[in-house]
Amino acid sequence: MIGPGPIAKMTSHLDNQGGVQYQLPIGDQLLSLNELIGKPLTLTFHNKITCNHCGKATRKSYSQGFCFPCMQKLAKCDMCIMKPETCHFDQGTCREPQWGEANCMIKHYVYLANTSGLKVGITRHTQIPTRWIDQGATQALPLFAVHTRLQSGLVEVELAKHIADKTNWRAMLKGDGEEVDLKAKAKELLPLINEAIEALRRRFGADAIELLDEQPISLSFPVEQYLNKINSFNFDKTPTVKGILQGIKGQYLIFDTGVINMRKFTSYHVSAEVIED
Repeated sequence: MIGPGPIAKMTSHLDNQGGVQYQLPIGDQLLSLNELIGKPLTLTFHNKITCNHCGKATRKSYSQGFCFPCMQKLAKCDMCIMKPETCHFDQGTCREPQWGEANCMIKHYVYLANTSGLKVGITRHTQIPTRWIDQGATQALPLFAVHTRLQSGLVEVELAKHIADKTNWRAMLKGDGEEVDLKAKAKELLPLINEAIEALRRRFGADAIELLDEQPISLSFPVEQYLNKINSFNFDKTPTVKGILQGIKGQYLIFDTGVINMRKFTSYHVSAEVIED
């Protein structure tokens, strides 16, 4: 058995073949998950949650791993993280200006991805390909490079008038879906937002929003079998989650008995037990 200890979102990287390799942090340990696919795995919540920032015990987790006071004061928990077009750093009202400088006032990408279908998204330059993995994207194409998170959000808003900006997680967990020609889709979309992009360049500077000429990236997730019907586990209602681990996609573990979003339960104290043959 590993743990119990506070869990964090699964860490991941791409191998040389474009396959996603996963590990689950449990306390100060890392549980390698790919090698457990096809084996019985039991995860047990020990009725303890500690804040990911201050370490204090909390009855409820806010913003994926924080206590209520920290959720209210931390910039990473502000609404503008979910809606970057509402960034208010330039108004002098950022909760943590130093954090904003380091995380929001830096290079971001606006990208197209194929998750449950075609979508637009944004990410910091340091989060490629992690962001695509976390969303369960089987294909991704960086489209624009911009100077700040606000700019990426404003570009995303324009693209979202024509394509989705959210993933249907249930559809994503039922299979990889059809392959999309992302380069062709980009050519269709760019004329639709050209006027808006030029307006943003006039506002922020001609070099603020750079159109890229990248090649699509393909990602392969370790899934032996998808589920026809999605049953979602919740540690608050079901402290013990167990079954045969059939795969991993996005931040979801896929069991033969259902799925669980591990990122949702950041800072929950959990143990893992693997039953070997």
